[in-house]
Amino acid sequence: MITFIDDHRAEFGVEPICDVIKIAPATYYEHKRQQRDPDHRSNRAKRDEVLKVEIQRVFDNNYRVYGVRKVWKQLNREGILVAKCTVRRLMAQMGLRGATRGKAYTKTTIPDDLLARPVDLVDRVFIAEAPNRLWIADITYVPTWAGFVYVAFVTDVYSRRIVGWRASRSLETGLALDALEQAIWDRLDSDTTGLVHHSDYAEVFVKPRNRSLAGVGGDC
Repeated sequence: MITFIDDHRAEFGVEPICDVIKIAPATYYEHKRQQRDPDHRSNRAKRDEVLKVEIQRVFDNNYRVYGVRKVWKQLNREGILVAKCTVRRLMAQMGLRGATRGKAYTKTTIPDDLLARPVDLVDRVFIAEAPNRLWIADITYVPTWAGFVYVAFVTDVYSRRIVGWRASRSLETGLALDALEQAIWDRLDSDTTGLVHHSDYAEVFVKPRNRSLAGVGGDC
């Protein structure tokens, strides 16, 4: 708000601007006074400036991975007595954040609500009376030192066996299609009569020799 007043005070004046944004003109003038003479700042503000330097030092010296708790403990070990809540407040102001443990998360599907979706032919009943009647498919990812590797696979519900799969460094439509194509040629020799292929991203009743899978959907 102080910057906004500085930018427009020549045109509108300080008091009218303060009246509109609902702050006291005295607050603005006191802030400007402290900018001119830092000794007029409160003791808390003076201490915050000193602590910010120490927090930044500890954060940088520890590979910028320390969070609030570790920065707070390190400062107290060095004899800089400070409350944990103060460290949290100042790190938030400085935009500092420690490294977070846990698995990396990658979205493999981004739905488009404007596109038509295939009809659900399974209705959550994953039962098949014979092989090659119902296949279910999905896409997952595996983190490696070289980056994420995406894997598409097709499973026969009857035998619980993976009948088709593909791996790729890119998440494109062809990844899922190639896995389905492999399953069709390995298990059915292109004759897909009576087969239902279901996934969380698309579903189709596969017609005989319809290897193009036109109209299946963006991810299938």
